[in-house]
Amino acid sequence: MEEFSKLVQLMETLRSDKGCPWDRKQTVGQFKTFLLEEVYETIDAIETSNYTALKEELGDLLFHIVFIAQICKEGRLFDIADVIKGVYTKMYNRHPHVFGSTTDDIPIEMRWEALKKAEKKGYSPLADIPRIVPALLRSYIITRRAARVGFDWPRLEDVYEKMAEELEELKRAEESGNAESIREEIGDLLFTIVSIARFHDVDPEDALRSTSNKFIRRFQYIEKKADLSDSTLADMDKLWDEAKSMEKRGQ
Repeated sequence: MEEFSKLVQLMETLRSDKGCPWDRKQTVGQFKTFLLEEVYETIDAIETSNYTALKEELGDLLFHIVFIAQICKEGRLFDIADVIKGVYTKMYNRHPHVFGSTTDDIPIEMRWEALKKAEKKGYSPLADIPRIVPALLRSYIITRRAARVGFDWPRLEDVYEKMAEELEELKRAEESGNAESIREEIGDLLFTIVSIARFHDVDPEDALRSTSNKFIRRFQYIEKKADLSDSTLADMDKLWDEAKSMEKRGQ
């Protein structure tokens, strides 16, 4: 694609002796924050269905990928062509049901894990999950990967039973007054709720983000309608219900 080639050439120029001093001094390590910022901006564009912004943010992400690849090329590690070739080969090989002659009825996700295991020596489904991933999302990834290899609850009802069990354990921990036990049981309860979300094909991170945004909208409605310092809880609850009702009517 001509546009992509032009972007790669642009990056080479920016990193050259006649290029930009700021671009020349960047290192791979400095992109950790840049990438996080761009990913979150991309997610926000998706969340708000702002496709003009999404186009721009995808471009920014692509630029950062090309930038990092150029730095690695200069270090004689790999270049952008190696990146593309690598991901193409990986995705091609992991879709034998599309590009090969596979006719078995193995679930796609289970086959995916089997192929990853064949590709990587000593592979474990849970070994390469970055610790930096937000805890709720990380829990979702962990349980999803475990489920791919058959380690999962047989039925959704079983997960609800486990949630009830964890809730009772939390109550007992509260009665004991042991702060560490309370912390542990809250973690267990949250982890179980993640599995409920997974059974419904709901990303818990996305669901919680939506709920947080909903809370902010309704709270801001209360702020507009009342002086919080002079309002009772009953007053605020009434305004909360108004905001909730307006949202349901699409106002």
